[in-house]
Amino acid sequence: MTAAASLLRRLRWAPRAGATAQQPSFARRVLHSRASVLGLVLLLLVVAAGTLGRLWFPGDPWEMSGPPMLWPGEDRAFPLGTDFMGRDLVTGLVAGAGVSLLIGLVSTLLSATLGVAIGALAGYFRGGVDAVLLRLIELFQTVPSFVLAVVLVSLFKPSVATAVFAIGIVSWPPTARLVRSEFLQLREREFVLAGRTLGMGHARLILTQILPNALPPVVVVSTLSVAHAIQTEAALAFLGLGDPNVMSWGTLIGIGREQVVDAWYICGLPGLAIIVTVLGFSLLGEGLNDALNPHLRKR
Repeated sequence: MTAAASLLRRLRWAPRAGATAQQPSFARRVLHSRASVLGLVLLLLVVAAGTLGRLWFPGDPWEMSGPPMLWPGEDRAFPLGTDFMGRDLVTGLVAGAGVSLLIGLVSTLLSATLGVAIGALAGYFRGGVDAVLLRLIELFQTVPSFVLAVVLVSLFKPSVATAVFAIGIVSWPPTARLVRSEFLQLREREFVLAGRTLGMGHARLILTQILPNALPPVVVVSTLSVAHAIQTEAALAFLGLGDPNVMSWGTLIGIGREQVVDAWYICGLPGLAIIVTVLGFSLLGEGLNDALNPHLRKR
């Protein structure tokens, strides 16, 4: 049994063919990518706005605190101007940063959990289990994800929890397909066969042997899923399906849509914040892909 366990460890952690003896650490590979560094800087700015920004602008984003329709820079007390009801836009943007990031991260966690669980079961057991779960994945993919999200939010009371649930439910199929593909390849590897020889059960093989090796591409996809979730939440809020008691970037865009010709900045500023955040996650995902992809490490 000791010899078999030693064989399992060697097979599982053996370096890939052609790999050098000394590989740079994962953190160094990520920081070596200009795309990931730029993405991290952008995301740190957004996170700082959503956290430290609340200390500088602690007011209520719904409060009518100044003259309506002030343009950015017109009044020092309102550096980014006000909307048609006199609400401070910088306070709304700072408050919306935390809400949009929260919805994006939690809904992505939900979709990743569902996708990993369903994809792992389908790829590991194959046969009838794979056929049933694959039909379920295809069923969700036949319906446009945004339309399904609108339907789910409309069925319940619009809230942050409802938005998280709807976005998470419609976003898991791509992750499930990716994990299924990884499991189909990894389940036949030598370290899995050695684990079966040691008498490991299905749950232990999935959780301790296959899943850790299948997670790197899921991490990359999840960073892009956060960006997509933020865009989806903004679209829902723009349509009036957001939480009426919570200020988000999508809510700000919806507030200013009727004044877009006369005061484009009301929609433009939160739109710019969404663009910066989505760009940050996209660049970070690109850098993670370069760091985790063994074929790109040699560049």
